[in-house]
Amino acid sequence: MFFQPIYAEQIPVYDEPYSPIFTDKSVYSWTDKVKITILAPSWNSDKDLIDSIGDDEYNPIKISTGKNSLEPYRFTETGTNTGIFTAEITLTGFPHDADGDGDIDTIPRTFGNGPTSGFLEVDRDSGLTISFEFADGVVLTESISTSWNMGDIQFTEDNFLSDKSALIRVIDPDLNLNPEALDQILITITSDSDAAGIEVPAIETTESSGLFIATIFFSQNLPSNGNRLLALPGDEIYAKYDDHTLPKPYSISDNVEIISSAKITSSIPSLKKITNSQITLTDSSGNLLDSFQENNMIQIVGSIKNEQIFDQKFIYLVQIKDNYNSVVSLSWMSGELSGGQNLDISQSWVPENAGTFSIESFVWNSLEEQIALSQPKSYSVIID
Repeated sequence: MFFQPIYAEQIPVYDEPYSPIFTDKSVYSWTDKVKITILAPSWNSDKDLIDSIGDDEYNPIKISTGKNSLEPYRFTETGTNTGIFTAEITLTGFPHDADGDGDIDTIPRTFGNGPTSGFLEVDRDSGLTISFEFADGVVLTESISTSWNMGDIQFTEDNFLSDKSALIRVIDPDLNLNPEALDQILITITSDSDAAGIEVPAIETTESSGLFIATIFFSQNLPSNGNRLLALPGDEIYAKYDDHTLPKPYSISDNVEIISSAKITSSIPSLKKITNSQITLTDSSGNLLDSFQENNMIQIVGSIKNEQIFDQKFIYLVQIKDNYNSVVSLSWMSGELSGGQNLDISQSWVPENAGTFSIESFVWNSLEEQIALSQPKSYSVIID
């Protein structure tokens, strides 16, 4: 907020009092810093000095809540000959466990005489009143409110690659318990692969922002530890904390779990997760065939390899079509490959008719989703 300098009158104009009072916010949390500005050109008594107002018994400034007050409280001019006076106080709340750990997190106290030394106790839903006795019987006032807020937790993205980090934000002005220092809170991060998860600190971005940031990393083959979370591609991940400073209609003793979720996706493109080798055709003893007859069994042999460092479920499907593009055989097998594992797969086929046939192999994640994990392979064969 910026104010132009206001040049002095010789004495306060009691019959036409002009001394508007401004605050930097319209609503404050219970442990906020309150910055107050009073425009009082009549009280700029010496254009060559920085004047003060409010700290005498005749024209006091009082800052009060329902139960506690600071009086008189001194405001100082922002510079010589401005007529603009400022001060600040720190709200100190009331005894309360703000994070649910069983300990009281505030130090309620009321003392100080200005312009920046004031501490004032305040309840969750108190009003805060600044009053300036401009003249005998002329009191100018400004009232603002204090309230708790519903917190919020957010992942900065909806989807995270498995080899990247994730940033989590908590927005909760009520947890800015010390506006002179960086506060921190503990948040819990879990995944579908690790329901217990990890507990990590979120650090306030500035001394009085009420915005907290935490960074975590993902692992697909190591257990969760520190700020590392076990999370496989396809997992949902969850960030949560308990809000113990809730606005009305909640009671002061209520708490609510605040939660957010995101998705883990693989950094390996879907079609490169599994290598699907070209199929070969053998007899029942594993010998390669170079000719094929109807009613003779053929072994269709494929090989797949998991190119990832973590387990991957799969469906290996073999489809055979005749020269009319009609499916004459369809078979599949399901399983799970460990990280880097090779697997040979064999399925049998007895052609019932002569002709030209196309044999195709597919690797999917499941029959339901049918997400391809590799490029399909095809093989043409003539049955005599």
